[in-house]
Amino acid sequence: MNKPVKMIVAIGIGAALFFVCGRFISIPSPIPNVTINIQYGVLAFFAAAFGPLVGCLVGLIGHALIDFSFGWGIWWSWVIASAAFGFVLGLFRGLFNPNDGTFGGSKIVRFNVTQLISHLIAWGIVAPALDIVIYAEPANKVFLQGLVAGASNIVTTAIVGTILLVAFAAARPKKDSLKQE
Repeated sequence: MNKPVKMIVAIGIGAALFFVCGRFISIPSPIPNVTINIQYGVLAFFAAAFGPLVGCLVGLIGHALIDFSFGWGIWWSWVIASAAFGFVLGLFRGLFNPNDGTFGGSKIVRFNVTQLISHLIAWGIVAPALDIVIYAEPANKVFLQGLVAGASNIVTTAIVGTILLVAFAAARPKKDSLKQE
C-alpha cells in the first residue's frame, strides 16, 4: 500500500476509534464539562505510528464528531487542542518511532515525556487560550478545566498509548530480521 493511501486509511480508522472511545468510554470528573477519556492513547498511537498530519487529522475529525454527536455543537477550542496534541506528538515521533519493531525502555520514557509535553501545550495553552478568545470564557474556569483534562489525558495516554505502541512494535518485523541464505 502506498504512503498516501496508508495515511488516509490511518486517518479514517484513527478518527473512528477516537470517536468511539470518546463517545462511549468516558468517566465523569468533578470538574464541569470535563471527563476522563482513553481516546488520547489511541490518538497518541496514530500520531506515533503515522506522523503529525495523521495525528492532527485524527484528533480534529474524531473530536469534532464526538462534539457533533452530543448535539451541543462543536466546541472548536478543544477540537483544535486535540488536533494540536496529535500534531505535536507526531512531530517528535522520531524520538521513539515504533515502526522499526522495537518499543521498550528508553523509547517508552521518551514517548511519555513527549506526550506529557504535548498535552501540556494542548490543554495548558491551546484549549484555554482559544476558550478565552473564541468563547469569552473566564480564564480561571478554562485553565482549571485544561489542567484537569490535561492531567487525566497524560495518565490515560501513558497507559493506553504505551500498551498500544508496545503491541504494535512487537507485531512489526525487527530491523535486519531477514537473513540471506
